Amino acid sequence: MLKIFTTQLQGIYNKMGNEEDLALEDGARMLAQAVVGEGRIYIYGVKEMKAVEAEAIDGAEPMDTATLLSDLDNYHDLTDTDRALIVSRFSTDNEAVSTAKALKELGIEMVGISTVVDGDSAAETLESIVDVHIDLKLKKPLIPGDDGERYGFPSSMAALYAYFGLSFTLREMLEEQE
Repeated sequence: MLKIFTTQLQGIYNKMGNEEDLALEDGARMLAQAVVGEGRIYIYGVKEMKAVEAEAIDGAEPMDTATLLSDLDNYHDLTDTDRALIVSRFSTDNEAVSTAKALKELGIEMVGISTVVDGDSAAETLESIVDVHIDLKLKKPLIPGDDGERYGFPSSMAALYAYFGLSFTLREMLEEQE
């Protein structure tokens, strides 16, 4: 099973790397504006996406100026030099959507990371609210079971892959600025 999981996960990574490269670059450019503009990058991960928060804040290589959005007393404390990174499993996640809407009303520029879910076109989704969106491409579990059900849904692993893509690109841009 691990070989199947590894092969499928590598396929997700390859798909993101090939199809989301421009979004990763645009997202990193937007986040770089906070760093060079003396703002902060506020990170918000929904549920298992707290893994991205942990990596950005407490990881071996924390992201420049990264702060947890949940550490703010009030969103009105944000400034126009701040940027936000919102991460959820799916683009339809209510918590991610409501957070993005609140930040959008304050004029905060945002990068979103989630799997785009096709569905009700009337419903607001994370990718329709944020300025730059990175699609995780993970629509269903990766391993087919004997009973026809699938299992192995590594959404946080996919999000961390996207996060590292943003982080590496951001680092590269900031080094070019120096």
